Amino acid sequence: MGIIDEVRATAGPIVSLGGGFMLDGATTERGATFGLDFGEYYALGRGGVLGDVDASVVADAFVVFAPEVVTMMWNAARLLREPDAAAQSYSQACQDWGRVHFAHAENLDEISSVLAKIVNAATTTDAPLFSGWRTLPLPSDAPALVAQQLHVLRELRGGLHGVALKAAGLTPLEAVMVHSPAMAPMFGWADGEPATEATKAAHAKAEQITDELVAPAYEVLDEAERARLVVLLNDLVAATT
Repeated sequence: MGIIDEVRATAGPIVSLGGGFMLDGATTERGATFGLDFGEYYALGRGGVLGDVDASVVADAFVVFAPEVVTMMWNAARLLREPDAAAQSYSQACQDWGRVHFAHAENLDEISSVLAKIVNAATTTDAPLFSGWRTLPLPSDAPALVAQQLHVLRELRGGLHGVALKAAGLTPLEAVMVHSPAMAPMFGWADGEPATEATKAAHAKAEQITDELVAPAYEVLDEAERARLVVLLNDLVAATT
């Protein structure tokens, strides 16, 4: 298995586990306690690492969301809370999710050690959410730490996927209609056309480009470590409650 294959093999676990806390009921409850509804907490919590910026900056970073929806959520949330405080709260929601759902997982210290190497090795300037999330304080307990590291790497792939979509000539809406058309309304889109053979091919190309853009961060690992990470993350998916 080559490095591109290993990047692709770990992408699914990173995306699913790294984003697991976002739709969790406990996260929504934390947001309500924080004074924000689901969308507001998502926008300000996830995007707060970008600082007190114009909503257009956040919309660009969120890649596949309709910009007007991001603008609405960000501006509404910004009237109520500060971005930095929201990011800290959202990261704690991520950590708490890990404490619950990785409670019975094995090899978390080993997973964390390998993930840390990738996080620290990435040098991209094209994934601003990754760059911001990488600066947040890390918890000391392994379940929470792994959850946050997975989210950080999810933001790395997500940001680079935005670059790849442009390179493949695919709009955010077209990408959503290929990958997850049922989610289009959640992303703020109401008028998407069904995927075509052309958009499916472009999306496959974008995924390949994304793998190639992520791969340099994996070069910090030797071949055995990369192969081991594939096994560890698949085992973690199976152990997640």
